[in-house]
Amino acid sequence: MVKKKLLSAALVSITVCSMIFTGCGSTADNTTSDTQMGNTVGNTTDDVEKPDKITIMVDGTFNTKLADGQEEWINKWEEMTGIELEVIQPDHNAYYDVLGQTFASGSENWPDVVILGSSYYSGYAGEGALWDMTDAWNNSELKKNPNTDVSVVEGNMLDGHLYGLALSGGGGCMTFVRKQWLDNCGLDIPTTYEEYLEMLDAFTNGDPDGDGINGNTIGVSAAGFVGNEAPYTNYLPEFYQDAYPSFYQGEDGVWKDGFTEDSMKEAIKRLQDAYNKGYIDKESLTNATSNCRTKFTEGEFGAFTYWAGGWADTMSEGLEANGLDGELVFMPPIAEVGKYWQRCAPVYAITSSCKNPEGVFKYFLESIFDDGDMETLWIYGVEGVHWSRQAETVCGNTYQDGEFHMLEMRSQPGIQYTTLNMGDTNICPMTEKLVPVKKYNEESMEIFNANNKTAPLPVTTDMMSQYNGDLTSLKNSIIADCVVQGLSVEEGYKRFEQEGGAEWSQAIVDSLNK
Repeated sequence: MVKKKLLSAALVSITVCSMIFTGCGSTADNTTSDTQMGNTVGNTTDDVEKPDKITIMVDGTFNTKLADGQEEWINKWEEMTGIELEVIQPDHNAYYDVLGQTFASGSENWPDVVILGSSYYSGYAGEGALWDMTDAWNNSELKKNPNTDVSVVEGNMLDGHLYGLALSGGGGCMTFVRKQWLDNCGLDIPTTYEEYLEMLDAFTNGDPDGDGINGNTIGVSAAGFVGNEAPYTNYLPEFYQDAYPSFYQGEDGVWKDGFTEDSMKEAIKRLQDAYNKGYIDKESLTNATSNCRTKFTEGEFGAFTYWAGGWADTMSEGLEANGLDGELVFMPPIAEVGKYWQRCAPVYAITSSCKNPEGVFKYFLESIFDDGDMETLWIYGVEGVHWSRQAETVCGNTYQDGEFHMLEMRSQPGIQYTTLNMGDTNICPMTEKLVPVKKYNEESMEIFNANNKTAPLPVTTDMMSQYNGDLTSLKNSIIADCVVQGLSVEEGYKRFEQEGGAEWSQAIVDSLNK
């Protein structure tokens, strides 16, 4: 999470795979057996009331399906804390729809804890749906811990108040390219937009896969043309360049709506042109990220902007599993992009309907980072399910008795649960003892870490809460109509005026600049 010791480990398949813990208090040497777990949380001596039950609503970045050990993980958490844990986990792609319906249904139906992306975080905070945890944070042992990176947590403060706890920096996307396709087309890694288009043209109209047929491949695909949360443009950065479709504060301190600026109009024209030429997958409007991953590993397209780090090796392995060359290269941001966006980190937030928010903060959130048994559970999972010290052979690797190792995933025999180092290699002693850092993981993170900027943290005002949901839907609809339906950019912005977008946008800007 927020520890400066910096074992940046993506959590095991049973845990929060898009949120990264950077603490390494639970080393391989001090990882205890299940029979020894449970001391830290059970021995709390202050006067915070211990909850009987905690209900959390989470997306697909939380624990995996029961086949991968979620049930055992929950049972172990309950055994360690003496608290019942109810996990509500809608389908990942429907998460925010279900969450919105839950909030709309009345506070008596709200869970105690929710995972929120940055846009939703500020919106729900502004609506009073989230508990203000500022005092709990300021008085916590977590803040006092010298290993805690306070800036990561307090970077999510809104007007000096904290409503959600980030478990890490947000991470970000960078562009992966199939090296075999570049080589077959006689191209180098693009460094400018002109070179990027040249690559997409070759991938779309040439024979990059070497099957002897021109034009049966695609340049690039994405899960939508614009995202629903900051940084919005991270799946198609080469087309957006300096455009930003939402609100940001300029260097002069003045808030602006990037959608109304000329840079955004030019970005839509670039998307429109590339789509018309067939460079962009025609199914991008309706793709989920899972569709894109499948298409990429099945060899349908050659350039994919996705999460730096462990996903690079996952994509490479997926290509090889399909009998394709898995060698990847990673594009530093082209000149017109400058830097990739690092997203604002998702947070765990406690809802304002929670009957014992102080207890939930201490026994659920703060306990994660105990430098001991609970942190071990969150990072590595359950002994005998996700990891072991028993002598055995796993995925062709022979381990001696007492040697820490990750086990095979039950849903995918032959594949080990793994901790994925996200770039800060060889700092924590357990790194080499667990799983060797794969080359693409480290290589992609090195490029991303040297070339990123943090997306603006969305803030909230009464006008933002009132209008921004409808405004964002209108913006996204206009982008889709321009790109897919051929609506001119001029006509799209006329629609923006006619349907109230310009008025809503100005009202929000005025409220931000008060």
